[in-house]
Parts: sequence; C-alpha cells; structure tokens
Amino acid sequence: MASKDVSQPDGPRFDALLTAAGNRRDDWQRLHALAQSCSAAADDGNESARRKLAGEAQELLERLEPLESFWAFPGTARVQKLRDKLRRGDAAGFGDSVRRLARAVLGGTYRRDDGLWADAPDGDATEAKARGPAYARDGARDRLYFELLVVGSGTLADQERVRREMRRLRRPDDPFVYELVFAPSFEDAAVATIFNFDLQAVVIYDGFPFRSKLDFPLMAEFLGRHMKADPRTVEPAAFGTALAASVRRARPELDVYLLTDQAPERVAISPDARHLRRVFYDVEELMELHLAVLQGVGERYDTPFFDNLKRYARRPIGTFHALPVARGKSVFNSHWIRDMGEFYGMNLFMAESSATTGGLDSLLEPTGNIKLAQEKAARAFGADRCYFVTNGTSTANKIVSQAVIRPGDICLADRNCHKSHHYGFVLAGAEVIYVEAFPLTEYSMYGAVPLATIKKALNDLKAAGKLDRVRMLTLTNCTFDGHMYNVKKVMRECLAIKPDLIFLWDEAWFGFARFDPIHRRRTAMQAARELREELAGRARVRVYQTNSTHKSMSALRQGSMVLVADDDFAEVHGPFDEAFLTHTSTSPNLQIIASLDLARRQMELEGYGLTMRMTELALHIRREVNSHPLISKYFRVLTPAEMIPQEFRESGVEGYPPDVPWATLLESWERDECALDPTRLTITCGAAGFDGTQFKNMLAARFDVQLNKTSRNSVLIQTNINNTRGDAAHLIGVLARVAAEVDGRLNAGSPEDGESFKSRVRDLVSDVPDLPDFSRFHDAFRSDPDGTTPEGQIRDAFFMAYRDELCEHVKLNSPDIDRRLESGPELVSANFVIPYPPGFPIMVPGQVISREIITFMRKLDVKEIHGYHASAGLKLLKPDALASRQKAAGRPDRAARVRVGVPAGVEVNDWETGRAPSGRKAPGQGGKVKTEH
Repeated sequence: MASKDVSQPDGPRFDALLTAAGNRRDDWQRLHALAQSCSAAADDGNESARRKLAGEAQELLERLEPLESFWAFPGTARVQKLRDKLRRGDAAGFGDSVRRLARAVLGGTYRRDDGLWADAPDGDATEAKARGPAYARDGARDRLYFELLVVGSGTLADQERVRREMRRLRRPDDPFVYELVFAPSFEDAAVATIFNFDLQAVVIYDGFPFRSKLDFPLMAEFLGRHMKADPRTVEPAAFGTALAASVRRARPELDVYLLTDQAPERVAISPDARHLRRVFYDVEELMELHLAVLQGVGERYDTPFFDNLKRYARRPIGTFHALPVARGKSVFNSHWIRDMGEFYGMNLFMAESSATTGGLDSLLEPTGNIKLAQEKAARAFGADRCYFVTNGTSTANKIVSQAVIRPGDICLADRNCHKSHHYGFVLAGAEVIYVEAFPLTEYSMYGAVPLATIKKALNDLKAAGKLDRVRMLTLTNCTFDGHMYNVKKVMRECLAIKPDLIFLWDEAWFGFARFDPIHRRRTAMQAARELREELAGRARVRVYQTNSTHKSMSALRQGSMVLVADDDFAEVHGPFDEAFLTHTSTSPNLQIIASLDLARRQMELEGYGLTMRMTELALHIRREVNSHPLISKYFRVLTPAEMIPQEFRESGVEGYPPDVPWATLLESWERDECALDPTRLTITCGAAGFDGTQFKNMLAARFDVQLNKTSRNSVLIQTNINNTRGDAAHLIGVLARVAAEVDGRLNAGSPEDGESFKSRVRDLVSDVPDLPDFSRFHDAFRSDPDGTTPEGQIRDAFFMAYRDELCEHVKLNSPDIDRRLESGPELVSANFVIPYPPGFPIMVPGQVISREIITFMRKLDVKEIHGYHASAGLKLLKPDALASRQKAAGRPDRAARVRVGVPAGVEVNDWETGRAPSGRKAPGQGGKVKTEH
C-alpha cells in the first residue's frame, strides 16, 4: 500500500535551473517514505513487499548518488553507505540512516550538528574527530556554516587528503566553518555552482578536463546556456580562468581563487584576473588560502552600520538630545506606556539616537560606517554608487529627478509610472512627454511601453530640433503586474538616437532580481555593465535605478536605495547631493539604515538560493491553480500569452515550465521585447463573481491572506523570499475552498440566482471600461504649442491649483461636462487624479480631459480615487485663468486658432504647416484629441 503513494521521479534533469535543489529535497522525502515502508515490511515479515520497496529505493539512490557530488552533505560517500545497507538487507539500519540524513537535508541541521557528519550509529568516529568542533560556541551564537567548491582532477585519495589538511587549519576563533565539495571537471564545477545554494567560494586548481564523467541528459546544453563556456574556443591551459569568468557571470557574489603552478605572477596581471579574488602558487600556502576564504566571506558578512549600532546600544550613554525614547527610560519607567517597551523590546530603544557622533555617522554626509555600508551595497548590486534612502522609493525617485533634470528639460515617461515620478517632474520643472504602455483592457491594467513608441518620440524630437533638450527617460521595471523590459535593448536603441540620454529605471519591486541569474539579465545595473563594454566610446552610459529594498528583501518599511551607474556622474554630483539633502530627513531612522545594511548582507550570502526558491514556488502555485479542475473553473493565473501581446513576444513563448522547456523560456528572456516575471501572479477572480477589491478584502478577513494590488477583476499575488511551501499550500487550499463554495451556491441556487451570477460575471469580465490614453497638455502649459511634439509642463498647472480663484469644480455627472466636451471650453485638470485600481494617473495638472477619460471615470466602481472627491466634483482650472496665462505669453488659445480657419480633420498642432495625421480631427469636430507616440 505504501509504495503506491511514492511516485517515481524522473532521472536527473538539466533542462531546469530552478527545480534541481527542489527535486533533490523531494527525492530525499521519497527515499524517506520508501525506507520507512521497507522497514515496516521487514518487521511484518513481508519479504516480497520488502524486496520490491528495496528495489525502488535502490533505483532512487542510483539517481541521487551522482547529484550528491555537488553538495558536501550528505555527499556520495554516505549515499554509498546507504546502498551497502540496502544490499545487505539491513532494512532497519537503512531506515534509521535515511531518516536522519533526510531530516538533515530538509531541515538544514547538518549546518550545526557534528554528529550527523559521523553518520551514527555506524559512522567513522575518526572522521568526526578530524572534523573538529564545527560549532564551538562563540558567546551566544554558533559559528556559521558554508561550503567551499574545490575544482581539480585529483583522485578520491587526493580529495580526502585535501579535506583533512583543510580541516586541520581550523582555529577556535574562526568566525565561520566550511566543508569541501569537489568537482573534477569544468562541467561538474559549473553544475555545482548553479545547484548548490550553500557555496560561498570556489577554489580552482589548474589542470582539469572540461567534460564531466557523469552522464546526464542535456547537461552540455544547459551549461552552454548558463555558463557561456565552449571548450572549442578555450585552450585547456585557460580552463581555470574561463571557469572563474563563468562562475562570476552566473553568481557574481562568490569569491573565486586560483591555485596554479604556471607563473602565478603573470596570471595575476592578466585581463582574466579581474574575475579572481586572489591567485596562489599551487598548494604551498594552504593556511593563506584558508584565511583568504574566511576573509572573503567575512567581508560580505560584515555590516558596518549595524555592527556599530549594536556596539552603541551596549554603551552607557547619557542622552541630552531631542529624542526622549532613546535608551528607553521614558518608556520602561512609565506607568502608562510600558507595554510599548514590552512589545518592541529593549534593543529598539537602546539603539536609538538623534546624534551622529560616537561613531554613528550621518546619512546626510556619511564619512564612516554608513559610507562603508553604501559602498558594500554598491558592490553587491553591481553599481558604481549606492545611496540609502529612509523615506521609501517615492523619495528616491524625486531625488533622482530633481538631481538630473533642469527646468525646461524634456523628460519621456511612462504615464503609468508611480505618482512620485510625476511629482518629481513638478519639482524639477520638467517638460514631460508621456509615452503610452500597451493596454490590457480586459484586466483593467497597462503593460510596458513599446520600444517603438519610445523611439518615435525621440525621433520626432530630433526632427523638431529639440533632441538637445531631451534629458531623461523614466520607466518602471518590472511593473507592478510583472512586465519586464528588455532593458539593454531599450537603452542600446535609445542611445543610438541620443548618445547621452539618462535613464531612470524604477525597480521598486525588482531589487531582488540582481541575485539570481534568471532575472538579473533584465535589470538596469546588469544592462549598464554590459553596455559599457559593448558601446565603449560610442555613447555615455548614464543609468539610475531605484529599488524598494523593503519590498523584496529583509529591510524595514521605507528602506530604499538609489543605485548609480553614470559615466558623467561628476556633472550631477553636486545637484545630486543637494537633491538628497532636500528630500532626506535630518533625523533619519537608524533602524531602517541598519536594515538596509543587513538586507545587503543576506542577499550576498544567501540571496541566490532565496530568490531561486521563491521563483520555484511561484511556478508551483501557477501550475497547481491552473491545473486544478475546480479552482481553474473560477480562478486562473494569467500566462505570458495573456499578459503580453504577441508583437512583443518574438519567441512566441506563451507559458512557463513544464509547459515550456526551460531552454526556450530563457532564450525568450534574452530576445523578447517584454517578458513576464513569474513571481507576479495575476489571479483572475471575475469568473467567481468577485471584483478585485472585494476578493482581496475577503481573503484578508476570512483566510488571513494579505496582498497589495487588485484590478477590476483580478488580484496580484507575489512570492518573495519570505514565502514557504506552507504559504503556497494555504493559498491553494483557500482558492479550492472558495471555488467549492461558489460552485455549491450555483448548484443549489435557483435559475434566477444563476442568471444574476452570470450578469455579475459579464459585468466584471466583459463589460469593462476602455482604458483612456493620455490626451494632451493644454496649450497654456506648452512652451511650443504650435510644434509637432507634445511636451508639456506640469509645474505651473500644479501650483495654479493652489489658488482657489483660478479653479472650479464640476460634478462628474453634470450635463455641463458633456456640453463642454462637445463645444468647449475645454476641461483642464487642476491636479492629479489616480483611481486605485488601476493606480495610474488618468489626469495630471494641465491635462485636457477627454471624453474617454470621463467615460472611464463614470464606469469606475472603486472607492479610492486620489485627487477626486465626488461631493465636490472634478477640480478644473478656469478657462479665463488659462486664457490670461496664454495672453501673458503672447499666444492665442487653441479655440481661437480653430475659429480662424483650421480645416476639419487637420490636427491643431499642425495647422500652420497644413499637415494632417490620418484619422485625427481638430477639437470641435467631434474627434478624439489624442497624442500618439
């Protein structure tokens, strides 16, 4: 009976990047189940069942054994011991050993339990003795464990000798303890680097073959794709440095050391040495190698600000500054708020201060540990510079905009970007051209901005002689809903038009992407690094990336970073410092700064494994939801085919593994203009009769499932490094339960109930309002209203709204609205209007409000609309105030120019030249006024 519940896994597969570690865990679970069943059959005297189960276990061990060579624990030697017990018919001993090893693999206890390394009860006591006290107590904290990959062609005896020699080098005061993993070839080393999340460093002995002796299907193809290595193009003598380059490409956080007997001095000064932390001469300096490995990991583990803050909290400090909660006496001595201290704990208050002396450093002008922490973060994220921000990415975006944009500069921006960018344009005095993203009307959301749209805007500006005024392009990557740009392609083709264009990539939700090789290829900093090599001397690479560290890493709320890769940063260094001072509090939260320091440490040391697991978990949720017959009847995770139009998916990829081969998916991420982040799961709920907000609230109230974003008929689930398989199981179980409830109500209800339900579903799924494009800026806010390009200024309109006498309010359903849409005067927004969902500004200050916008507003059934109060109506700039502004500038208004003879069908912007874009009508002729980019 037990054997029926243990599914037989496929053989080792190398067409998957994410699932190798997960499959290994699953295999150990299966082996554990088989071992217990085998032991039970032996106890029952059922020899036939025992032999059958033992045979299945033997097959599984044969598949596990070669894979275990990529991990130090349990390793192939312990797997061989298990096979020996199985062959001897020792079902009880086999079951006991498998139980201990499987629990150690699944729970990670091998990292701290020395007894496991001896494989008790039949283990080698001398091995445990040689290994020494792996976890000697250091105060109240165990020493931390990692694995070191050693690459070389030595025999098993050589490997054991090296293992013993490296263990002898351990000292009681070493901060870390490590075990060795051996790889006899280039391919074995590459596989171990990708699969083993415990690796922190690689030691390469010169002189090893390229090909592995392990016979795994698709191995060479897999490595060619991920490690970019081809033995036909590399001399055997250069395998060591080629492997170092491949390791650093796949996992840039790892330290790589080379041991060579081929003139190490020459290797150390060669171009390939940039991939090596240090070069040693063969094995003559094992202690130096040991210390170098510990130092390298220690440098990543070191958190300058957090470590200093801990020391500060232990000092006796007399505080006479303006922060009463510092040291906690006002809290813990209170009769009334002592529960505050009990809830938050003593350390929070002991580590608080408003002083920047005593080694605490200043965020506004860092010279000590904050400066070091930012330098470490810059290295970790692949940037030239990093700035910590304690007011969230909203502030980070405004800092960058104010720093690089000068009044009158033209900035291209996705209209659907976060509102902080729009406010940044107000502060900077930019003239903005909004470039439109492709709409996903069915789901009430937008995707990414097509590259062709961006290039057309740049080329139009070039034709108009305004390219010199273009300063920056602002885009969101990835979008809230998971649309990822082909960042390198976008920047390369834009720089071909304007070689000094500045890029601001808002990667608020995408900071984690640096730390896994799948997502990294679509990040701003990686693209900047590659473009510097590709475009050297032909363009200036000027890239800024903002990320909400707290949104995807272990940082406290509002912890954010600005990452800089700007070839001309010297030009903006002064303005950047001023912008940083403008927006940064003089009392920044020390705990947020410390958490940014710690988030960097975690991501450098375990971010690779964490991000790979969260992506694997997302794929698991997708697969389970969309394949479940009842859940998928009412809820479905949208696929790339549904979220990205075909024209932006050159590869034609429509889904994710296992429906799509990994090779095909990863190739599509290299080429396609737009890709969908698998960790963003848009789950449709309209078919169940729920709108997004209703479903979100129900999930929170009834099932304790929290999420952020909704649309008219969907909710967004995002996996992160905090999620576990238990979380995934809970979510899937909740969806199954709700689907069953909906199904039960429909089956038990009357025909009238059924029709009512169908009507509700039609309203949510089919009768969705069109998404309005940006219309245009009113001529009063355009420096060149007669020009062919649509740039406009938000700043003056924004501040005109501060004066009540210049504004009016009109109710949304007032007949006045329809009359003015038909015959004027134009409706011009005085402020930002942002419905949630969808969460983008459908009106910005100075924008002419179109009929499509009004129709969209009237169909909205959301309660949260920033900038709009139904009781007052739309806030508009008065026509006479706009006319006065135009008169002061010496320009007649658009309506006056229409009256003096612009023919019907001719765009007003082009009335002097007589050009008439096809399908466009002038205002007052019943046409839709729209700027197409």
